[in-house]
Amino acid sequence: MRNPLLKFCATALVATAAVAANVHNVQAAELHVMSSGGFTAAYKVLGPRFASTSGNTLATALGPSMGKSPEAIPNRLARGEPADAVIMVGYALDDLIKQGKVIPESRVELADSRIGMVVRDGAAKPDISTAEGLKQVLLHAKSIAYSDSASGVYVERELFRKLGIEEQVKSKAKMIPRIPVASVVANGDYEIGFQQVSELLPVKGATFVGKIPESLQSVTRFAAGIPVGAQHPREAKALLDYLASPDVQADVKATGLDSVSAH
Repeated sequence: MRNPLLKFCATALVATAAVAANVHNVQAAELHVMSSGGFTAAYKVLGPRFASTSGNTLATALGPSMGKSPEAIPNRLARGEPADAVIMVGYALDDLIKQGKVIPESRVELADSRIGMVVRDGAAKPDISTAEGLKQVLLHAKSIAYSDSASGVYVERELFRKLGIEEQVKSKAKMIPRIPVASVVANGDYEIGFQQVSELLPVKGATFVGKIPESLQSVTRFAAGIPVGAQHPREAKALLDYLASPDVQADVKATGLDSVSAH
């Protein structure tokens, strides 16, 4: 079976009993995994657990799902860096599937990521549970930070417009490149900050206020797949099945993500 799709499909027919059984049945290997920001906190918890249970080792490269940086997952693949699994924003993964770089049948839905807000530790936690409450917080804030990823682009181009406050906040709102938004709130450079919840929670010195109202949300789906030419597709499938399994959803949620079945 030289065709990678046929090879993968044959692999996928191997017993679907339970993820645990699948983990135990694969042969130990070094898996090369590429993972992007929003799922990283969950992966750092679950990856070592999978490695310990399966006997496999994980060589992990972190980078964004898109963009021009050398670390971006599509650019890593284009350079020929080895990858047995990629974990990234769903629509960016779809692009790689369309380009013939990831096996379509290997796609696994992992989690949904929502936008949240932080303030500096010790500051009052304002009420942003309603659209009007969020609007007032933004209007009265002295400074506003948001990420240079998909969530920040949404905040800049759509959220402010939906709330009708583009002009009022333009001079005090700024996109923060490369570093976590919560870090510039923690050090006092900005009063409030917005980013995907899973990227806000790990930062010390900032207090998580909550998610923005669902009516104003931009939900980012994280998914994973196996690149064409992966050296260990069977072991990679076991990893992805584990990351998507019901048994680990409590850990996924603890990092600020939402199960894909959650409404």
